[in-house]
Amino acid sequence: MLLKKKRGREGAEVPSSSLADIAFLLLVFFLVVTTIDVDTGIGLVLPPPPDDETPPPEIRERNMLTILMNAAGQIQMNDSRAAVRDVRPKVVSHITNNGVDPNLSESPRQAIVSIKTDRQTRYDFYIEMLDEVIGAYREVWNQQARELGFRDFQHYMNNVDGENVIRQNYPMNLSLAEPDAGS
Repeated sequence: MLLKKKRGREGAEVPSSSLADIAFLLLVFFLVVTTIDVDTGIGLVLPPPPDDETPPPEIRERNMLTILMNAAGQIQMNDSRAAVRDVRPKVVSHITNNGVDPNLSESPRQAIVSIKTDRQTRYDFYIEMLDEVIGAYREVWNQQARELGFRDFQHYMNNVDGENVIRQNYPMNLSLAEPDAGS
């Protein structure tokens, strides 16, 4: 008797023709729903470039609070050493002096804070210093808003239409000086 050989069954195959389509759809899905953080940098509004013909305004020495920062992160404020924690109170007292102390500014409108760094100063030291100075201004603005009957400066901004009296009386006069060429 002749035995017929049974044909072997072929292995089961998974259809892979739509696998590429599924992978592409997943890729598109994740690209659409993923948020990408974009570094926006430091949000400062810079003044227009100076006119070559116009001389710079004269600034009295007492109105200028100079903050120098070296590469090691050491701070010098108006010829005396300071720590980062000393910056904010010193800036607040400089801004709000109103001519009382002859070593500090004559008025908030004339008060200028100048930050100058060494070329080798680490970026995080510079940002920390800038945060302290801006925080000092925000502290002053919050105090002024509370005196006007608002919770804080942001609440003042949300509820007052028109002129920003606080920013007019206490402008942020901030000078970000360039490092010396030899530094």
